[in-house]
Amino acid sequence: MVANDAAKENKSQHYQPSAENLESRKLFQDDKFGIFLHWGLYSMLATGEWTMTNKDLNYKEYAKLAGGFYPSKFDAAKWVAAIKASGAKYICFTTRHHEGFSMFKTKYSDYNIVDATPFRRDIVKELADECHKQGIALHLYYSHIDWYREDAVWGRTGRGTGRPNPEGNWKSYYQFMNNQLTELLTNYGKVRCIWFDGWWDQDQNPNFDWQLPEQYALIHRLQPGCLIVNNHHSSPFEGEDVQAFERDLPGENKAGLSGQDISRLPLETCETMNGMWGYKITDQDYKSTKTLVHYLVNAAGKNANLLMNIGPQPDGELPAVALERLAEMGEWMKIYGETIYGTRGGIVAPHDWGVTTQKGNRLFVHILNLKDKSLFLPLGNKKVKKAFDFVSKKPVKVQKCEGGVLLNLGEVPTEMDKVVEIAL
Repeated sequence: MVANDAAKENKSQHYQPSAENLESRKLFQDDKFGIFLHWGLYSMLATGEWTMTNKDLNYKEYAKLAGGFYPSKFDAAKWVAAIKASGAKYICFTTRHHEGFSMFKTKYSDYNIVDATPFRRDIVKELADECHKQGIALHLYYSHIDWYREDAVWGRTGRGTGRPNPEGNWKSYYQFMNNQLTELLTNYGKVRCIWFDGWWDQDQNPNFDWQLPEQYALIHRLQPGCLIVNNHHSSPFEGEDVQAFERDLPGENKAGLSGQDISRLPLETCETMNGMWGYKITDQDYKSTKTLVHYLVNAAGKNANLLMNIGPQPDGELPAVALERLAEMGEWMKIYGETIYGTRGGIVAPHDWGVTTQKGNRLFVHILNLKDKSLFLPLGNKKVKKAFDFVSKKPVKVQKCEGGVLLNLGEVPTEMDKVVEIAL
């Protein structure tokens, strides 16, 4: 057992989520759909959030970007309203990404949106206030790594940014992170989740101790209902409340980041709306509304939330195509939201034709890809009281057969998602 594992096992094997935490988990699972926002100085370069390390940009030169960062069109109320209209129930915002720049007012570094830019406004504060006002849950992304700070220990990324000391000063950096987390959980009202990223940066140094148990305990102490997600691409560690999957649905590993077993914790998959997390001016390859809806439905069918990412522009606006997709998803959710919100993965496992979601005795059959007029559901001996088209409420013929039932749809489905509701 490596030191990190031993530390995790010894120090926090007795983590007992509070009543508030368990309630947060349930509300989180009920919400099903959130929007991720990757925004920082990197938006000004318009080449994605990893440019600093990908191009080995000197940390002192990179920091000069802050002097010209003035997102004059930023309007938190508009952002939150557009996201709310999409049907999303929560926002996860990058308070500090790997570039090291804080998008909030912090006492512990002057490298932040208020002190280092002519904009001089606390982005996180304005977003938090709007989320609370408009009834959207607030999740805050926080990077465990930093390509700017000299006390941050080097990992496998950010090695070419010109910082002088590969060893860093872990004690100093760890205290800095905990100080900032305390600010985020003290100064911005209710935060439903802290979303960590970067643990994988030390994957070539398995004895590295991130001291997560103490950090997790600090978060749960400051806000007992606050959930902890860590995008470490491993099975959940003690003290975490949600299991993250990056660019993959649980049980899939197409992107190569999600080979871990599925835990019994609430699940969340994050995915980009186009190809990049941060704003990239050449990336107009946005997924179609149908693809996005299918991703959301498939996530729900696998008992997971979808956290869909948008990279805001340097001027403070959300890209026009992203706003179009949000609006179109919102129109779909107005009709079908009842088959997503508050559901869990249904008793029929995901198949090539689609998935099921469920609320009590209501089973929603989401038919996404069927080239036939009938569909077999392996329900075993479960009795079907009635089946009907979710939208038109017209009855669907049900034929009892070996191992389940056959739904006779009358015609091959052509809808983006044909939903048949079954009363069990």
